Amino acid sequence: MLHFASSICDREEQQAQDPSPAAQRCYGETEMEPPCGRSFMQVLCEKYSPENFPYRRGPGAGVHVPPGPQVSPMKDRLNLPSILVLNSCGISHAGDESEIAAFCSHVSELDLSGNKLDNWQEVSKIVSNVPQLEFLNLSSNPLQASILERECAGTFSGIRKLVLNNCKVSWETVHTLLLELPELEELFLCLNDYENVVSSPGCFHSLKLLHITDNNLQDWSDICKLGTMFPCLHTLVLANNNILAIDDLAGSLARLFPNLRSISLHKSGINSWEDIEKLNTLPMLEEVRLLGIPLVEPYSTEERRKLTIARYLRHIIILHT
Repeated sequence: MLHFASSICDREEQQAQDPSPAAQRCYGETEMEPPCGRSFMQVLCEKYSPENFPYRRGPGAGVHVPPGPQVSPMKDRLNLPSILVLNSCGISHAGDESEIAAFCSHVSELDLSGNKLDNWQEVSKIVSNVPQLEFLNLSSNPLQASILERECAGTFSGIRKLVLNNCKVSWETVHTLLLELPELEELFLCLNDYENVVSSPGCFHSLKLLHITDNNLQDWSDICKLGTMFPCLHTLVLANNNILAIDDLAGSLARLFPNLRSISLHKSGINSWEDIEKLNTLPMLEEVRLLGIPLVEPYSTEERRKLTIARYLRHIIILHT
């Protein structure tokens, strides 16, 4: 292992074994056992070492190690881009927070998908030391059993794009995050086994795009709850949910989704042209995706387009059937 990566690993091992108050604060006041798995800092130093990620000059290189008040003895030996991809690296905990702050003050995007993070506090330790972070991917981390406190969620406040696919996080956790992310624009909640949508006490006007594909949603009343929570949605992706019908009671579609421009019902269970026609009531709708629904299966691609546009969705600009 490289010298500077070894140095961090050795220091973290010593902290984990040290029963001092400082070490206890690093790993939790009541947690005395050292954490299993690899730390964020350990993986970062290994992947972005000069040998594995050499410094490159010129436009588009994207490599930057900024000056700052926090000085690390190893910082000038590590070349970091502003977009970090550390997916499927066995990361289970943050590691030395002062090192994270020293190395990652310029980082804007962070992919931690497919790791072993099972505690929101550890995620918070990482995020709180990446002040410019706007995009965070936590997909396929086992976070379902961890309780997210409001104070902890507050460290995510600057994030604009959040990916929680296949994390199996509860709606309570989603609501806690939403309350603390005033600038969130894009949210991904795919593959979380949701059978329904739990309403939030508030609504969140910043969100423009919601991906909630590959769940078990069936009732349109749950989709209406999404409209209530996110009244400014531009894009709603509902693909691979077994939605059987679209309801428009008392003009609810236009009221709940006044800004919706694109909707995907790809591989849903909709089997009625009358349901498709209800989408015309959405005042801003421009794009509809209907691939793989039973209703259009008997027709050729050209027949689908002609039938759908000519008879049922006359105002749509982009149609995928």
